[in-house]
Amino acid sequence: MAGLGSLLKETAIYGLSSIVGRFLNYLLVPIYTAKLSVESGGYGIITNVYAYVALLMVLLTYGMETTFFRFANKEGEKPMEVYSTTLISVGCSSLMFVTMVLLLLDPISGWMGYEKHPEYIGMMVTCVAIDAFQAIPFAYLRYQKKAIKFAALKLLFIFMSILLNICYFVWFPDLYETNPDLISAIYNPQVGVGYAFAINLLCTASITIWFWPELTGIKYKFNKDLWKRMIKYSAPLVLLGLAGILNQTLDKIIYPFLRPEIVEENGIIVTVNATAELGIYGAASKIAMIMAMITQAFRFAYEPFVFGKSHDKDNKEMYAKAMKFFIIFTLLAFLGVMFYMDLIQLIIGAKYRVGLEVVPIVMMAEILMGVYFNLSFWYKLTDETKWGAIFSFCGCMVLFLVNVLFVPRFGYIACAWAGVAGYGTAMTLSYFVGQKKYPINYEIKNIFQYVLLTLMLYGISVELPSEWNMWLRMGINTVLLLIFIGFMVKKDFPLSQLPIIGKYFK
Repeated sequence: MAGLGSLLKETAIYGLSSIVGRFLNYLLVPIYTAKLSVESGGYGIITNVYAYVALLMVLLTYGMETTFFRFANKEGEKPMEVYSTTLISVGCSSLMFVTMVLLLLDPISGWMGYEKHPEYIGMMVTCVAIDAFQAIPFAYLRYQKKAIKFAALKLLFIFMSILLNICYFVWFPDLYETNPDLISAIYNPQVGVGYAFAINLLCTASITIWFWPELTGIKYKFNKDLWKRMIKYSAPLVLLGLAGILNQTLDKIIYPFLRPEIVEENGIIVTVNATAELGIYGAASKIAMIMAMITQAFRFAYEPFVFGKSHDKDNKEMYAKAMKFFIIFTLLAFLGVMFYMDLIQLIIGAKYRVGLEVVPIVMMAEILMGVYFNLSFWYKLTDETKWGAIFSFCGCMVLFLVNVLFVPRFGYIACAWAGVAGYGTAMTLSYFVGQKKYPINYEIKNIFQYVLLTLMLYGISVELPSEWNMWLRMGINTVLLLIFIGFMVKKDFPLSQLPIIGKYFK
């Protein structure tokens, strides 16, 4: 249990930085949705461009984070040589990528639909190249268990980003209206949404400075033979990561191409602004990202934990417990978000709230993705990463087909359900194949009890009359949430085991 305790401690640190960071980052959502109108499609542009960013991050890191952990913990390998080789590899490939794109910026921007603003794409690719390079020293911090520095740098980026966004989207526009001469040297209202990309680039580049010890305190050596073995291991992870990130971003990339300008709704022909709809979907989906926070925090601690425990006798028992606790807390988070939606919805502009119907669906998809991530370690530990690529590819194909078939008619609600279908497919395949290749005795019965209780409590909440007072509804929802917590405490988290106060409970 000491290993599990260490996992929980590191998850708490990573989780705090992730949750606080995402919470602070949520401040950008009301700013963007208040200052960028739905009709302008400004937030739709941000949603679309950052979908490309997420996709490119997978391609530019090409599985080397996980590969670094695998080889750094492998018997007979030299961890610092693994780190140096990984750093040189990702650094060189990122530099070549950004150089190539900048040379072909105009045609690439035109193909993406940004021929009038190629600077958006130029800033985006430069930022993602720096991000990809930084991923390796960030992984090195996790390997050294320097969770505090890891969390501090993540939060520093968020604070810088928020401050600059407040300046350029709130303070400077107001100041420009009253005294344009005072601020015209650093602010131009015509730039608009472009400032969001410029700020991201500046903040990302600034964080690199803080990696000085991790970048200069080592002896650089590129081991060609080691690199070949690492690439052989990571190649299937690229396909795995590519399919995985497409499950998250494909709908936001292809939506403008799939959604027709004219559709029929209830027998009436209406004109559609696909970019505006994408902005609504992107803003509403941000509320569901609490689940992504939990998954990300768990992943940061779980990856080194799994590889470090791979030789222990009780490793499978630990993996099973980690899966159960992950599902319990994600279900608790789901209920927490949905039960207090009347308040949480205020983080996005009023005109964007029409898309709130996607929130429970997107959260469901995020839970399935988290379960799939937990299941994925059997093929990483057995070096059969090809299976991950197969599962993720199957899930991606299901997601793609659902989008292609239903987005033209149903819009962004089809995107949300496509995520559920895609992750559900990958999760199911991974579980059944994994139980044959690397069987783990997951507490399925116990997990399903939590799932059924969650569905029952959520169903009761949904049936509460909408005309009731908001505080009354939330009061009843609080009682429902306490029922879940009570079941959780009785079943798996006895209060008697808590430090200090545990002695007061039987």
